[in-house]
Amino acid sequence: MSGPARRGVRIAIDGPSGVGKSTVARELARRLGLQFVDTGAMYRAVGVVARERGAALHDEAQMGALASGLRFGFPVVEGELRTVVDDVDVSERIRTPQASMDASDVSKLPAVRRALVALQQGLAQAGGVVMEGRDIGTVVMPDAEVKVFLDARPEVRGRRRLRDLEAQGRQVSLEEVVRDIERRDHQDRTRATSPLRPADDATLLDTSELTVDQVVQRVCDLAETAQRR
Repeated sequence: MSGPARRGVRIAIDGPSGVGKSTVARELARRLGLQFVDTGAMYRAVGVVARERGAALHDEAQMGALASGLRFGFPVVEGELRTVVDDVDVSERIRTPQASMDASDVSKLPAVRRALVALQQGLAQAGGVVMEGRDIGTVVMPDAEVKVFLDARPEVRGRRRLRDLEAQGRQVSLEEVVRDIERRDHQDRTRATSPLRPADDATLLDTSELTVDQVVQRVCDLAETAQRR
């Protein structure tokens, strides 16, 4: 390997909402001793901060300026990955259904994507990183040594997301969660800027019938093969 890859493999994990990208990426980073960057959390945080500051989520210039001025961190606290923005922990605030839809809205704005992609590419420059999102293998790290696109049936993703929401004490129906997932899928796959799609050289994994450990092991195998090259 050359360039950043000498200092550690770069792993791009893409896929739709609720497919388990963050869970898989966190465990991969832990097992392989790599930095984990949750890019989805970055878009969620932009939407949350914008709403809390009274900014117009559909004003591209305003949102682009806001996104470019934020500082992100992903510390592990007592074994749990946290999302920190401008020294404030926003981990709980970015995991609401409203934050999910706001993230989809702001991610359609080219100025926001340019700002966050630049930040993400800076984080990936040194190598040794696991990065997950919706355009990592196609836009953020198109030269990543390992690219994986995770997918699962909407009802499976809905059940997984419902368990997360119930663990947070939120009462919603499976039907509502699946509708939100399908609406988010449509927005992400049809947006003009960086639509959700697998990279041409990505490994496709349907996780509907796989455990987290099975998915992680498959990606670890890909990483080991890439490092041997």
